[in-house]
Amino acid sequence: MRSGSRSTKASAAIDRLKKRSGNEQYSMTMNSGAMFSLVLATGAGESTRLCEPMMMDEFVVFVNSYGPQTLKRVSKLDIAFSKQLTKK
Repeated sequence: MRSGSRSTKASAAIDRLKKRSGNEQYSMTMNSGAMFSLVLATGAGESTRLCEPMMMDEFVVFVNSYGPQTLKRVSKLDIAFSKQLTKK
């Protein structure tokens, strides 16, 4: 996998976090070993690292679980299907 596609997957996770949290100050850093860290801008050009450097897949899981979570929408069909499964 090329570095560009890795950073795109990680960037998408950051974008989802920004949307969920309403905070545009989240970003990521990537070191020379292709390890990612989540950072939060604190002002005056300063930032706080929110996690230790991680490999991309681990980083994406971390970012997806970080901050507020969105509730999964459940349709009437999903509810009916769940009821059918519990009856059996």
